[in-house]
Amino acid sequence: MTYVDCFVAPVAKTRRAEYVAFSQSAGAIYRDHGALDLHEYWGEDVPAGVQTSFPLAVKANDDEVVTISLIVWASRAARDAGNAKIMEDPRMRAMDLPFDGKRAIMGGFENLFSR
Repeated sequence: MTYVDCFVAPVAKTRRAEYVAFSQSAGAIYRDHGALDLHEYWGEDVPAGVQTSFPLAVKANDDEVVTISLIVWASRAARDAGNAKIMEDPRMRAMDLPFDGKRAIMGGFENLFSR
């Protein structure tokens, strides 16, 4: 079964093009180090909650959109090995995040089933 990394981050609405360019460049690096597939999503219908919500989780401001990135790996071992290489890759080290990384949330998820 595959393994998926999920990243949720707030991005300024005015930085959409920059975010797309960053995601495409980072995606190429992830693929070079073993990622099977990548998916990027720009929040369109993401309501702010009172107790919990995506915007609350990343402390999104009114001028920001919540984004979600999914990176598919063959396994957790492949992900761990790939991420170690990615963090050492000079291309990744040279990139600036188009969002506040301190407010991003992330995690790895085991695939229970796919249809």
